[in-house]
Amino acid sequence: MLFLLLIGIAISLTIQSHSYHKSKIISSANFLSGGVYEKMNNVEEYFNLKIQNEELAKENARLKSLLFNQKDSTKIQEIDSIFGIKKFDIIESKVIKNSYSVYENYLTLNSGAKDGVKRDMGVINSLGIVGVIENTSKNYSTVLSILNTNKLKFNAKIKKSGHFGSLSWDGKNTGYVQLIDVPRLAQVRKGDTVVTGGQSEIFPENINIGAIEKVYISDETNFYTLDIRLFNDMTSLGYVYIIRNKDTPEIKKLEKTTTEGNE
Repeated sequence: MLFLLLIGIAISLTIQSHSYHKSKIISSANFLSGGVYEKMNNVEEYFNLKIQNEELAKENARLKSLLFNQKDSTKIQEIDSIFGIKKFDIIESKVIKNSYSVYENYLTLNSGAKDGVKRDMGVINSLGIVGVIENTSKNYSTVLSILNTNKLKFNAKIKKSGHFGSLSWDGKNTGYVQLIDVPRLAQVRKGDTVVTGGQSEIFPENINIGAIEKVYISDETNFYTLDIRLFNDMTSLGYVYIIRNKDTPEIKKLEKTTTEGNE
């Protein structure tokens, strides 16, 4: 131990009295400490990924709110509503359960009534539509997936031609939905994009759905049936955005009054 102590003192004196040796030791120390700090930073960044993902999801929700409320795609500052009041709000949420292997598929989200989530609100993500809110509790909500053969049908259109149809799922493939009742006079091509039609209060117009994969022609009707390849991978969903249309209560009240008046 005395020998090691003396060696240490000798090395210390040598480093302090010779600038060359001192610079080498400092360089080596910086290299070692830099490597340690880099590893520690990598670990810290890994554990911060959840926080960063949440922040990105919130930022995407804010941007989508601006997008859905714009009057003109070239003027994102303008609000698509009367007196500057936004028509659509976006609620950021996360999928905590997802079914896709049966005929009636649902998702569960970690947002509920306390967050402003209500039945019949549209659910999307960065790639396209996901489904529609079915039920809510205080902290959670269930979503009727677009992969549902019985309940979910809504308006969609071919983006290029503007021709409308009704979107549904035949239960055969999780990567495809069907656009039915498309008029035969419509020009349809493989690869054309299909988007929401905007003829309901659930989804704003022009939200992506998928691309035309196959065209089926019926000899008995004047309509096409189109296979639409979804942009979304419905088997792998993370953060989603719930769309709240502030005009929905007014629209439903008006439609109910009109229906009762015609009975």
